Amino acid sequence: MQKTLRGLPSLDFLRGFEAAGRRLSFTLAAEELFVTQSALSRQVKALEDALGVALFERRHRALALTPAGAAFHRTVTEKLRDLAAAADAVRVAEREPGLTVSTTVSFAALWLIPRLPSFRAAHPAIDVYVSADDRVIDLARGDVDVAVRYLTDAGAPRGAVRLFGERLLPVASPALVRRGPPLEAPADLARHVLIHLDDPGGTMPWLNWPAWLNSNGPPGLKPVGSVKFSLYDQVIQATVAGQGVALGRIPLIAEYIADGRLVAPFARRYDSPRGYFAIVAPHAAARPEVAAFVAWLRGEAVRRAGSEAGGTRAPRAAKAATR
Repeated sequence: MQKTLRGLPSLDFLRGFEAAGRRLSFTLAAEELFVTQSALSRQVKALEDALGVALFERRHRALALTPAGAAFHRTVTEKLRDLAAAADAVRVAEREPGLTVSTTVSFAALWLIPRLPSFRAAHPAIDVYVSADDRVIDLARGDVDVAVRYLTDAGAPRGAVRLFGERLLPVASPALVRRGPPLEAPADLARHVLIHLDDPGGTMPWLNWPAWLNSNGPPGLKPVGSVKFSLYDQVIQATVAGQGVALGRIPLIAEYIADGRLVAPFARRYDSPRGYFAIVAPHAAARPEVAAFVAWLRGEAVRRAGSEAGGTRAPRAAKAATR
């Protein structure tokens, strides 16, 4: 038995293979698992090398399972479902009273966690566990009570509660605005380092500079340098540290503008096609603590709306003071 366990392929490789075999697309499977297409392709190739057999036929713009791959996929799918069911059973058995919230890493770090003390103050008896993961968790599994997801209006499921939309505009540290090259118009960005959210698959083009420049000009602008990060909270950390200019996502970073850690040197902006929605898991719909948390989320979204909208105007005064 011990020898057999040592010979098992990586669980990540098996999950990637299962998704690719189900979607018959490395690109779609990579999007589902929140990894890059190249990383998933390398995982499948490593799995094929470890097994010594081809699992896919790679055709022009098409992917198909080989006979061996199809048989292996059926077995892997069954066993992964068994593992998921076993994990769910353990979670339910050991679960302590409280509330589990699933959301993205960036939303948790930048918006949710800084505001949680107000919920705890209003509901001290309700324990909150925040599960920050960029993978989409199946709410039917039973281990998550509420999910805050980044969706289009059309993509939001029935019963989802819309919290707010999203606006994007350039932001920088006050020190960079004071001491660096001028930042008075979009063309001035050519004299600065631009900080990007890495999106190798091109799945979120509206969150990166080309989309903003196409809307606000000048298209095709070439900055003096570029820096990329895999997570948006890393983008903001680098921007606060004065490493360059980033696209600020309002209201995720509204507090950073309100308290002066970041400024918006010019208020050219555009609206994202997506917003943030609270979705309650079916098993948790009748729980009063879940209702209290969703009501708190809605209240925070409404209460902050006025100050966050005003926060995008404040940097103009800050910029004028530094001239």
